[in-house]
Amino acid sequence: MSSPSPANWFRSLRRTRLGEPCLKTYPLLYEDLLKRARVSFQARRSIKENFRLAQLEAVVRMLEEHECDFVDVLGRDLHKPRFETVVSELIPVKNEALHAIGNLRKWMQPQQVERNLECFHVILAGTNDLTDIVELKFDHVFFSGSREEGIRISQVAAQCLTPITLVLDGKNPCYVDQHCDITTTAQRIAWARFHNSGQSLVAPDYILCHSDVKTRLVQALKCCLMRFYGTDPRESSSFSRMVNLDVFNRTKDLLWRSGKVALGGQVTEAEKYIAPTILTEVDESDPIMQQDLFGPVLPILSVNNVDETIAFINKQEKPLCVYVYSNNSKVISRVMSETSSGSFCSNDSALQSLIVTLPFGGVGASGFGSYHGRYSFDTFSHRKSCLLRSTHLECVTSLRYPPYDDRNLSLITWGSSLSWKSQGWCQIL
Repeated sequence: MSSPSPANWFRSLRRTRLGEPCLKTYPLLYEDLLKRARVSFQARRSIKENFRLAQLEAVVRMLEEHECDFVDVLGRDLHKPRFETVVSELIPVKNEALHAIGNLRKWMQPQQVERNLECFHVILAGTNDLTDIVELKFDHVFFSGSREEGIRISQVAAQCLTPITLVLDGKNPCYVDQHCDITTTAQRIAWARFHNSGQSLVAPDYILCHSDVKTRLVQALKCCLMRFYGTDPRESSSFSRMVNLDVFNRTKDLLWRSGKVALGGQVTEAEKYIAPTILTEVDESDPIMQQDLFGPVLPILSVNNVDETIAFINKQEKPLCVYVYSNNSKVISRVMSETSSGSFCSNDSALQSLIVTLPFGGVGASGFGSYHGRYSFDTFSHRKSCLLRSTHLECVTSLRYPPYDDRNLSLITWGSSLSWKSQGWCQIL
């Protein structure tokens, strides 16, 4: 399918006359447009460089071909002079598009980073105090936790006009292919899921296991948990407890109403203890697949191929992490490129959240913004633009002053617009 033409884009905008109410766009239309956009995105059209270039070039053509229409509309609606429309509305947008065209390939290049395994620490306030803290109007609020709390904090931050970074929990899928080292896979998944009694935003929430290796994986996980925590994990010094009774009861309820217990399942309320638990025969509609999981329970679902896996992940809300265990590079590449998540890791779990040179954060329902290393510095910094000018060359600068005329407009347009192949050399506005 070809990209929409600039003329079609412009005709899709409903022009109004003075005094006429704007045409309202109804929710059903929003839903249809969003659905079409998602179909296009999942078809991977927008990922390609040539598609992005075509869109940017169409923006430039639209601005050039419909300059008179923009001038006419803004003149009638706002009594805006043609000079101001061209200089302050059209030229900046055109320059943005041309700048992107000139730098797109460089921006799209993958970046190599140094390997660094340093850890970091996060301090959280009590959940009952969070909104009161945000109301203090910090320069920036960073929050890591549940979606419900993230929504409340975002609402308060919006009222205070406080910028915010959110890293939220979600359903982090883990795909286990038939082409992998089952023993190593089981160890790495078990470590990520059951350390800190499963109370981790980056832990795998469920396994989508290829049906050919499901039995072997379940057995390997059982052996692994035996080595990690012994025959009775309740007595193990290596296994922790739930943070409070609310989390304990919520996890227990999800556990008892979902799938079939293949290992574990024991609970002791007085100790806030839930044993490391593996669930099989889990259905997509089970409660544990519909709600966020923050405990030592690992559901396992069967899939037949990578296509089914990608489709399953894309039906869920965008997760914080996606994990793939496979020795097939094509499988890894497909899942990485055809799903959307805050981060991705192959043949390990949670490690990407510990590498200080990699940005870490959510996308969509799993949050926004990122941190780690330089990215943390940028998150908590403000890039202030500073222009230091002199009062010389006022004879050139004066071209921008009223009364406006077409000759001055032509000179400013020529001097300040970017061309297709070179940067603008004169800024006199």
